[in-house]
Amino acid sequence: MRCTPLTWLYAPGDRPHVVAKALAAGADVVIVDLEDAVAPERKDYAREATADLLSDPQPVPVHVRVNALDGPLAAKDLQSIATLPGLSGLRLPKVTSPSQITRIAGRTTPAADGAPALYALLESALGIEHAYAIATAHPSLHGISLGETDLRADLGVQEDAGLDWSRSRVVVAARAAALPPPPQSVHPDIRDLEGLAASCAHGRALGFLGRAAIHPRQLPVIERAYLPTAREIEEAETIVKAATTEHGAQALSDGTFIDAAVVTAAHRTLSLANRR
Repeated sequence: MRCTPLTWLYAPGDRPHVVAKALAAGADVVIVDLEDAVAPERKDYAREATADLLSDPQPVPVHVRVNALDGPLAAKDLQSIATLPGLSGLRLPKVTSPSQITRIAGRTTPAADGAPALYALLESALGIEHAYAIATAHPSLHGISLGETDLRADLGVQEDAGLDWSRSRVVVAARAAALPPPPQSVHPDIRDLEGLAASCAHGRALGFLGRAAIHPRQLPVIERAYLPTAREIEEAETIVKAATTEHGAQALSDGTFIDAAVVTAAHRTLSLANRR
């Protein structure tokens, strides 16, 4: 996998031709959805088609969003796909407690190497309240993120700004648990690329890194928004160069104060710039 994923492209599991296009679209990760994107009468077909796909390794990391953890379908999903060689990760929807993570981890990590990484989607007020406990529930959990459509409905939020507290809560919980910064939730209007870019800029300011997408045309917008600018790269290079010749806190020639935390951030910027 590329060292720092920025784009996560969803594709419905009951439409193998769409999944095939997603795998060739240039996303860092493809998420095959067995949950919300699949009608109830097509759940079995979606599971079978996804198992067939994942019976072989894939050129792009493939995650699967399984069905609701408290329903009967999730167990069937896990039984069918959890040990397949083409699977890189499991997206767990509507997580509300750490016990759900430990239960799924017990099914998918039988002391064997190569078990899929787990990712928790927090989509309710209760999930947000338990964000840090969920983030630290098990070593197999590699990330947390929001499902904003369900969260918006649960909270009764009308304006987008009403989700910012929950967004910041998840960013902080991920950092406190030593997990990667979470990717943003999807932007549902695939034609609104200007709105997507503005939303990505806001998400970046809040501490997110990358974003889930529902259409390939969204991918370049997301990547441009989250890759460092030429100016940010230049500033990071200046900081790193100064840090190699001096020790401890110092001020650059332009008056900018740098210390160990600033140097660490500069290294992150350069790593992101050189991700490909």
